[in-house]
Amino acid sequence: MSAAQNGHAAEPASAERPLRAVALGGGHGLQASLAALRQVTSDITAVVTVADDGGSSGRLRRELGMLPPGDLRKALAVLSTADDSGRLWSQVFEHRFGGNGALAGHAVGNLLLAGLLDVLGDPVAVLDETCRLLGVQGRVLPMSAAPVDMEADVVGLEEDRRAIRTIRGQVAIASTPGRVKEIRLFATNGQREKPIATPEAVRAVFDADVVLLGPGSWFTSVLPHLMVPELREALVATQAHRIVVLNLVPQPGETAGFSPEQHLDVLSQHAPQLRVDAVLADADSVPTPDRLRAAAAELGAQTLLDQVATPTEPGRHEPGALAACLAAALERRMDWWR
Repeated sequence: MSAAQNGHAAEPASAERPLRAVALGGGHGLQASLAALRQVTSDITAVVTVADDGGSSGRLRRELGMLPPGDLRKALAVLSTADDSGRLWSQVFEHRFGGNGALAGHAVGNLLLAGLLDVLGDPVAVLDETCRLLGVQGRVLPMSAAPVDMEADVVGLEEDRRAIRTIRGQVAIASTPGRVKEIRLFATNGQREKPIATPEAVRAVFDADVVLLGPGSWFTSVLPHLMVPELREALVATQAHRIVVLNLVPQPGETAGFSPEQHLDVLSQHAPQLRVDAVLADADSVPTPDRLRAAAAELGAQTLLDQVATPTEPGRHEPGALAACLAAALERRMDWWR
């Protein structure tokens, strides 16, 4: 789908409307980017991966055939309003049942989303309704309206360390002790067909002023969006300012031993046509800045290094610092936003 096919090119942000931001990812990484974007704009759309097959999400997915709700729930909770009502609903939404019974391990929000889906049928309508309940000013969308299956080529698991083994399932890939070389996504129908993007997510990418990829689990939360053909094409063609936010530390299993620039190399391997405008990274997490700048330049991007980690939790982004870094990246290239 081109910008013309989408119906119109995105008009620039102005005094009449806030910056339109789209963040793609899943899990804690997406929560970090959404928390930062809340300090930059009120018009935020989260596009969430739907490959999770573990925990409460995996159980509901297997039992009901529904989208795994966990990452969707987390995005909704981050974007909920800060008034008393919003805080209460957000707290209840995130509450997880204990004990050993049938509900043990399930988050209330996961069950609410399951119930709404049973009544409404359409996952986009379910998420829009939940946004109204929580007072979310933006939007939360699944990258696909149906759950997807993930598989990866992994090396380092056999006696021959170069031998490739295929690992299936998001949780298994995220926790593999081997090195992930490539991932693939398929619709959950046994036919190994490519997943179909949610039209609303594609439209959001085309209409955006800024699009964020990362931070997050690189192979299982960030790259999956590039494995959905319509979404990848939208990310390649959009006129939005495309920003990649790198992780603070390698993730055990998925990216153990990866340098910051290797994350960009993998991104390019999975989407060779993708161009990026800016790469943001924590200065203390980049041992060789010149190598990162060179890798970013290969994608067409400038590199912005700053202190964006939470001092007491080095593995987590500090929302205010990340927001300031995002604003600086935008001001460098988007004079109309000043």
